[in-house]
Amino acid sequence: MTEAWRYGGNQVKLWRTEAGRSREELAAESNYDPETVKSMELGRRRPTMQLLRAADQMFGAGGKLVAVAEYMKPEPFPKRSEEFMAAEAECFAFNNYEPLLIPGLLQSQEYMEALMGDASPPMDADTIEERVRKRLQRQETMAHRIKTVYGFIIGEAAMRTDVGGREVMRRQLDHLLQVSEQRNVFIQVLPTGRACGVALHGPLILVETSEHKLWAWAEGQETTAMYSRVDKVSSFTQTHGMIRMNALSAAESAEFIKRLAEEL
Repeated sequence: MTEAWRYGGNQVKLWRTEAGRSREELAAESNYDPETVKSMELGRRRPTMQLLRAADQMFGAGGKLVAVAEYMKPEPFPKRSEEFMAAEAECFAFNNYEPLLIPGLLQSQEYMEALMGDASPPMDADTIEERVRKRLQRQETMAHRIKTVYGFIIGEAAMRTDVGGREVMRRQLDHLLQVSEQRNVFIQVLPTGRACGVALHGPLILVETSEHKLWAWAEGQETTAMYSRVDKVSSFTQTHGMIRMNALSAAESAEFIKRLAEEL
């Protein structure tokens, strides 16, 4: 529940009450059941554009209720990620290690949708759509930043987890091979048998800006953090180096991914 949802829902309720109409009437007009409309009016669920349009027309709001939707748009990514996204968009070098998931910049759209669709707590459809849109934009930015070097190390487990089912994963592996053909993108696989201890601690990203400032981004189950202190970045750089030493080369990784795709 957010303040924006409560505000939007309350506006619908105020206009409905002023118009002397019942919740059941609004539910019938907007093609929702009354309990769903109640949840939206109370801010427990985000008032949808479908509801706002129906209410606006039904109560003669002259576009005032529809305008509320602009203030309830889902965040394209969590607030804690904003600083990282800004650094990523302008980076000189980008190195990403992911042990259990395909990195966001390498995900196919259907993999993204399946992954976000399984989020807990569940995300509403509009939030998923907005976050998928922003992730695709990030991928487009990567495709155009041909002078930025992108290095990815992906744990074998990430490629054997059937996110979205076997066909989605097979196409995801094919997508990895397509992206790896870009001259500035290097994808390496860390086979399960080569995973050293530090590789089990979770995802890690190292970013070097155009001013050669170094950042490290580490992510856990419930926490994420971005580091700029020299000692912390140095430690994460060493960790990444140890993981890379155990990973397959880019050419070996491509063959490895091809074999996995053929198994699906």
